[in-house]
Amino acid sequence: MRTPEIEESLVVAPDSAAPTVLTFDDNRLASALFGQYGQNLALIERRLGVAATSRGNQVTLEGSRAAREQARRVLEGLYARLKRGDELVQGDVDGTIRLALAQGSLFDFDPASARESFEEIDLRKRRVRARTPAQDAYVRALKRHPLVFSTGPAGTGKTWLAVAHALQLFERKEVDRIILSRPAVEAGERLGFLPGDVREKVDPYLRPIFDALFDLMDARIVERALQTGEIEIAPLAFMRGRTLANAAVILDEAQNTTTMQMKMMLTRLGENSRMVVTGDPSQVDLPPGQTSGLVQAVRLLDGIEGIAHVMFTAADVIRHELVARIVEAYDRAAAARRERPE
Repeated sequence: MRTPEIEESLVVAPDSAAPTVLTFDDNRLASALFGQYGQNLALIERRLGVAATSRGNQVTLEGSRAAREQARRVLEGLYARLKRGDELVQGDVDGTIRLALAQGSLFDFDPASARESFEEIDLRKRRVRARTPAQDAYVRALKRHPLVFSTGPAGTGKTWLAVAHALQLFERKEVDRIILSRPAVEAGERLGFLPGDVREKVDPYLRPIFDALFDLMDARIVERALQTGEIEIAPLAFMRGRTLANAAVILDEAQNTTTMQMKMMLTRLGENSRMVVTGDPSQVDLPPGQTSGLVQAVRLLDGIEGIAHVMFTAADVIRHELVARIVEAYDRAAAARRERPE
């Protein structure tokens, strides 16, 4: 559906090469849409193969008819967000571009069945949106299954979205607490010699989760919840013998669990609890010859009702553009080693 506040002139020449001109009614929002120094337009140009030229509150799109149509949908969708008062960061631009690419070109795009955006997680502090088709499937799986495995390279949002989902359940009082766990492989799971309390001992290993917590929830609420135990930091080594009821549980970096550790953790799941297990099977730090509990669990539990597995690839990396290229380069090298004859 087109935003009514956007005036558009689209004249299609016989060769389909005529430019598309979009005019936005709010100069301030148009400036935010184009990005500082036009960086959002530059990203649209690189990803969709169009030339985008801005002047004031207007942008002219040149390129193939299909590419111009996709760029128009991206710009209109982003402008509609700005009109609603949402902030716009480069990741949102990238996500909207991915949505347009997933929906197809001008020739197979169906406006009646198209979705305006990927799945969202609404939190009190902010709204978190999926930015890739895999993230979209991940959020839908989190909402529908009590146990979800997510595997794939760094930077794909596995942990970030798991924390957002857990916080949403907590804010809506669907669970009483959030439990965060991660194997401390480097310390051999023997953390007693480290100074401080349990939280201080495992803080270095759970820092990515802490970063997500403080970004997605007010810092004072996070600190209070940590003090009351409503948000609990539980090293994997300390989980044995517990039953986790009415809880949202996140096991991060699960590729570094052993088979027995993974079985132990999965069987902690109690009544009215949800669990998310994340990890990158290509970055296992276990001793040579030891099987990753994550890899085995994904294989053994495939197809069981109530369990979902979402796989991410380098195409889903949403950090700096170079990260996706770096991941792809390492993947190619690994594939070459596997194919090389002994």
